Amino acid sequence: MVVLFNFQFSRWTFYKHLTPRKSITLCQYKSTSNFSHFVTVTFRQKIQINLYVDTLLQWNKRMNLTAVKEVNEVMERHVEDSLAILPPLSDSHRSHCSTSIDKLKLVDIGTRAGLPGVILAIARPDWDINLLESMNKLCVFVVGVIGSSNIQMLRGRAQSLGENLCFREKFDIPVARAVAETRILAEYCLMLVRVGGLFIAAKGHDPEDEVMKAESALKKMGASLLQVCSVPQL
Repeated sequence: MVVLFNFQFSRWTFYKHLTPRKSITLCQYKSTSNFSHFVTVTFRQKIQINLYVDTLLQWNKRMNLTAVKEVNEVMERHVEDSLAILPPLSDSHRSHCSTSIDKLKLVDIGTRAGLPGVILAIARPDWDINLLESMNKLCVFVVGVIGSSNIQMLRGRAQSLGENLCFREKFDIPVARAVAETRILAEYCLMLVRVGGLFIAAKGHDPEDEVMKAESALKKMGASLLQVCSVPQL
């Protein structure tokens, strides 16, 4: 479920910085046709995502980055879930925002292992993606994955970032996936949104009650609910 509120990644980085294991190839997935969003990206983007997933699983053995252990489950629960943000994001931006969608500045709040930020950066290399994470071990993993690219790694917490004038109201779109309740996210994340921008909260099934409880916090921050988008295949 994707909830929307109204208020340069290098194409070659993964070729340069990551070496895939011989045992992991695109054809090892049970069926890429089951991944409706993954099949829409280019072949090069599929390779980049494949290498990211491979590296995530390798590092996960040592750092416990995610509870998901199998490649197909990573594809379904992390990659597809991240890519599912793009259609409602693009539609809402085109219909409600005056700026071009080609050069968006996005911040991924509580990115943990780079989700959804790294996947969005692969799918949209023209966007400026900032990954915010407070846990040092997760920052170490993400920096190791992205190398020197125009994905920016920010170490810290959303509430602290919003108090910094260098970041307040500087982003077109903050995105938060499985981080906190919407009312809490509103207080932390809406400080980062430029006037006229969007805030996206990726939630589980049936988030309507949670969103209703956040209405006062949204109004206090000068925002309003734009839409709640179901992603039925996830």
